[in-house]
Amino acid sequence: MNISAAIWAMQAFNGLSTFCVLLLMALGLAIVFGQMGVINMAHGEFLTIGAYTTYLLSEVSERWLPAFANWYFFVAIAVAFVLAGSLGLVVEHLMIRKLYRRPLDTLLATWGLSLIMQQAFRSVFGAREVSAKLPDWLMGSLKPTAAIDIPINGLVVMGLTTLLTAGVLFALFYTRFGIDVRATMQNRTMASAVGINTARIDRLAFGLGCGLAGVAGAAFTTIGSTGPTSGSLYIVDTFLVVVFGGAQSLFGTIASAFTIAQTQATTEFFMTGSMAKVLTLSLVILILMARPQGLFALKVRR
Repeated sequence: MNISAAIWAMQAFNGLSTFCVLLLMALGLAIVFGQMGVINMAHGEFLTIGAYTTYLLSEVSERWLPAFANWYFFVAIAVAFVLAGSLGLVVEHLMIRKLYRRPLDTLLATWGLSLIMQQAFRSVFGAREVSAKLPDWLMGSLKPTAAIDIPINGLVVMGLTTLLTAGVLFALFYTRFGIDVRATMQNRTMASAVGINTARIDRLAFGLGCGLAGVAGAAFTTIGSTGPTSGSLYIVDTFLVVVFGGAQSLFGTIASAFTIAQTQATTEFFMTGSMAKVLTLSLVILILMARPQGLFALKVRR
């Protein structure tokens, strides 16, 4: 394989790594935004919670439980999901449930919450970025050819994303909870009329969305360092993924995340990262102008 083809292959794999983090973030936001109509500007901070959780567990394992160092990452994924999801339930109960059907108010309230959470991260962890010490088995790379290096941590993140995406799709399409969620998403009034507790579904959906963002934070630590504003760097791209794919379509979210991540990774081969992002956003905006409902909008009766 020549050098040019090898570079293209590695750029495509970098796009897949970005796709995985974007997808985990966007799956949670698609549930919150598509299900509840809540514009959660603090969604990125739940990613930061997962990232700092992973960092703390890596520090604990390195200093006091060295025998645990090779396995802490799996525990960190579960703990990140529980912490972020639990905080999401608290936020929904104390703030979000009072602001339903008021999208501008939810936008402003969650934006304020994101600023509060960022300052809390600065107060607790400091303004400098930190990095989790990855287990030895996550280090290194595979070499399918002499010119291509595929990082092992990227493969693990891809596997984690595949399992979680399959789990979310199974839960939404093959369980009673999923039926209730989709019924509420498509017609809240009718769902309530047939006995579905829509308030409970809203609460659980918000917690699930925030928990998935926490898992995205754990995955994020394998490809980048963590700071108080790490989550806010992804929030615009995540909203773009959800809107571009269709706010109520999980399959659209998957296709949109892949398209945006791969387009950006490919264009970075020819230009700077900033210009690649500008080009990607411009193409998405042009497509949305022609199809404002997104690529895979659901057709339902209202």
